[in-house]
Amino acid sequence: QVQLVESGGGLVQAGGSLRLSCAASGSIFSIDVMGWYRQAPGKQRELVAFITSLGSTNIAGSVKGRFTVSRDNAKNTVYLQMNSLKPEDTAVYYCNLMAAGHGYWGQGTQVTVSS
Repeated sequence: QVQLVESGGGLVQAGGSLRLSCAASGSIFSIDVMGWYRQAPGKQRELVAFITSLGSTNIAGSVKGRFTVSRDNAKNTVYLQMNSLKPEDTAVYYCNLMAAGHGYWGQGTQVTVSS
């Protein structure tokens, strides 16, 4: 009964920036962790970043220093600010939510970075 709606994907040139948003709704009382995964063609889905209920963040080494994850608790929304984008960042980005031991996924949003 939890729904995640992602937005903000699109086409951007290398070196550009993009901000992804994921809004959570439904029968949820508290969120333990919200984060972002991505999956490029021919590759497994990989963790990009997450943020806990206490505000602690974790950023994957491949994007560290370029990406930032944040959340707006009032809106139940998590953001992924992506700067200095590279062609290798091209992937479908998925929002993930963990609450009370259950995991939920968004539908994914395409990010394409041109060289």
